[in-house]
Amino acid sequence: MSFTKNVSKGIMSAALGLSLIGGGTFSYFSDAEATQNTFAAGTLDLAMNPSTVVNIDNIKPGDEIYREFTLKNNGTLDIYQVLLDTKYQVEDVKGDNTGDMAEHIKVTIMYNTSSATNIAVETTLAELVGETPDVTAIGSFLGSNNETGALPVPDGIPAGEEEKIFVLFEFVDNGEDQNQFQGDTLKVDWTFDAKTGSSTYHDDTDPDNN
Repeated sequence: MSFTKNVSKGIMSAALGLSLIGGGTFSYFSDAEATQNTFAAGTLDLAMNPSTVVNIDNIKPGDEIYREFTLKNNGTLDIYQVLLDTKYQVEDVKGDNTGDMAEHIKVTIMYNTSSATNIAVETTLAELVGETPDVTAIGSFLGSNNETGALPVPDGIPAGEEEKIFVLFEFVDNGEDQNQFQGDTLKVDWTFDAKTGSSTYHDDTDPDNN
């Protein structure tokens, strides 16, 4: 056999060896399984009926205005609390006010469920500004105390449910001259801000969460 043939045969053998080594490095069994995972965010949807709480004329010191309205949770998430934000503006028609008319308006807000009513807010309209009370906060049953063993009513509004809110406005008669407020208008903007509660841990062994 010639030298050329021996060299060619050696190169072919080496190439075959490299091919086998390469095949051993990159050849393997494989199997892939695709999974579909969904993270769907819940919705928070607070509705109010009626949208205007109070629209009344010709009030005078000593008058009280009582109103009811409904807060409904149209979303899929439970509402943990409903915070009230207050803004107001006084129109002083005669320009003679030396005081703030909102300081003479007492506001009482009560939250009602099927088994309990609680005063959530009881202050003046002026003092409500800068505060964000939870109008759905109930500590215990009306007329009871914690010593009686009465269980607290959960705060907030569960998904799909609604609750009544009662509001009493009183133009407080302080027994002094309040003529400066005659003809004035007090415009109040209330914003109800619904909040969800604490985070939830979803366990993969829970069939309701899978």
